[in-house]
Amino acid sequence: MYRYDQFDHQMVAERVAQFRDQVRRRLSNELTEDEFRVLRLQNGLYMQIHAYMLRIAVPYGLLSAAQMRMFAHIARKYDRDYGHFTTRQNVQFNWIKLPDAPDILADLATVEMHATQTSGNCIRNITCDEFAGVAKDEIVDPRPYAEILRQWSTFHPEFAYLPRKFKFSMTGAMTDRAAIAVHDVGLQVVKNARGEVGFRVLVGGGLGRTPVIGTEICAFVPWQHAITYLESIVRVYNEHGRRDNMYKARIKILVKEIGIEEFRRQVEADWKFTKDGPCTLTVEELERVAACFTAPSYETLADSDVAAAQPGNTAFANWLQRNVKPHKVSGYASVVLSLKKPGMAPGDATAQQMEAAAELAERFSFGELRITHEQNLVLADVRQADLFTLWQAATERDMATPNIGLLTDIISCPGGDFCSLANARSIPLARAIAACFDNFDFLHDIGELDLNISGCVNACAHHHIGHIGILGVDKDGEEWYQVSIGGAQGNTSSIGKIIGKSFKFGQIPEVIARLLQVYVDERFDDERFIDTVRRLGYEPFKAYVYATPVEDDAELAGPIYDLLKQGTPYELPYYSPRF
Repeated sequence: MYRYDQFDHQMVAERVAQFRDQVRRRLSNELTEDEFRVLRLQNGLYMQIHAYMLRIAVPYGLLSAAQMRMFAHIARKYDRDYGHFTTRQNVQFNWIKLPDAPDILADLATVEMHATQTSGNCIRNITCDEFAGVAKDEIVDPRPYAEILRQWSTFHPEFAYLPRKFKFSMTGAMTDRAAIAVHDVGLQVVKNARGEVGFRVLVGGGLGRTPVIGTEICAFVPWQHAITYLESIVRVYNEHGRRDNMYKARIKILVKEIGIEEFRRQVEADWKFTKDGPCTLTVEELERVAACFTAPSYETLADSDVAAAQPGNTAFANWLQRNVKPHKVSGYASVVLSLKKPGMAPGDATAQQMEAAAELAERFSFGELRITHEQNLVLADVRQADLFTLWQAATERDMATPNIGLLTDIISCPGGDFCSLANARSIPLARAIAACFDNFDFLHDIGELDLNISGCVNACAHHHIGHIGILGVDKDGEEWYQVSIGGAQGNTSSIGKIIGKSFKFGQIPEVIARLLQVYVDERFDDERFIDTVRRLGYEPFKAYVYATPVEDDAELAGPIYDLLKQGTPYELPYYSPRF
């Protein structure tokens, strides 16, 4: 993975010193909160309901074991013994005290990490396919390009104060696992007819209150000119994006208002002056960065039938089916460590689990981990011969739930229990759903199904692209939830459609059950939920959900809320719901 050079170390150290002085001035009231706000946001520090939240950048989701152990250290020393992995492949800590923030940044710097540009109207953390470098369907490893993009965008003086936040995502594979269609700019590594490497570029995607699937602006940009072309895109947006209305400030609004043809014309008009300028990439620069991403020392191994070695072990077989992914090197596999055990908040990991993940990475995967935008962890390079031992170790640490890609692999934001922007709570609802649908035989029979829960329209949990999406809304000061179906990420991305009026907390599991009943009754053999929705349309699902009133199930909602208050069994020591 990429290692800091002298410039990186100096840059991060100077940022820590600057922020330490800024915090000192805020605590002594030399700075007002309004003056301090922009400074703390530049360093990833948000004010939420209970405390400050610190968001730490994990470029393209790649971590070393030492960095994961640093997260465990921060969780124990500065937080409440846990952290939250996000859909941007970052990690957040929700209980930070302002005087501690500079010390945390200083600790992060010792393992070559920071929180710069994880907030504010700037280019945010670059996300990437979590299986980059090991996927069987990969055309080119995108990580060197993602790192070059990160270096270009960090502290870019022209783009420090954009009209609104700006997000890039990148994939180098034939299958999009990075949700590139719903980012401000999505990049897919491709090869042309001559075998030359370049990028297919999508622009104007995004979720939030105006969900949009990105539009192709260029089918092939040669890799040498990728940075200059992207710079022109951001420059046109920076010049013409709206600053008078934050709800209409994203690039998707600009592209929609002037049209993709006019936007493309302006980008190309700008690009012709910079295409061969100083930001043109050279072979030497690409090789310099690519040298940081060399393959580990794989052994020469043959593929093996791992399941056959453990006959009759259904639990292990289920885990192999859901959590183990193919690897481009014979005899190896990639493994997803689930952070979605029923009863846990989706994406949360305790300090003990973080240390365990670091240990597993060192034992089984050359000391590296990845964070997925589905809020799980990946060990990318595991010998197939070690899978059973790894499964046993992961099971002991509550990270082997065999539900990857299934209904209870829920993506959820922190919601109203933490976030001041949220209209409703996400975590208790995710727990309630997981508790109601915790039969693994049932989950495997239902098959692939993405369920995403966002506490507000900002869509941090990507509910628009969930096969079933749930959005928390405010109705006269009460929490309600809208339900949509038909959303999807990947090569056939789509935005879900709201099926009708909203529901109360206790109604949601029954609504999901009714949606699944239509699917089970109408599906073809091996047809996924999303494919059945696309074939039938929304009406059969909507009709069945609203055919009879959905009761607000006091037997569900009441006891679950009571258990959360009492602290068992859904309550965890760090969780503090707002009542």
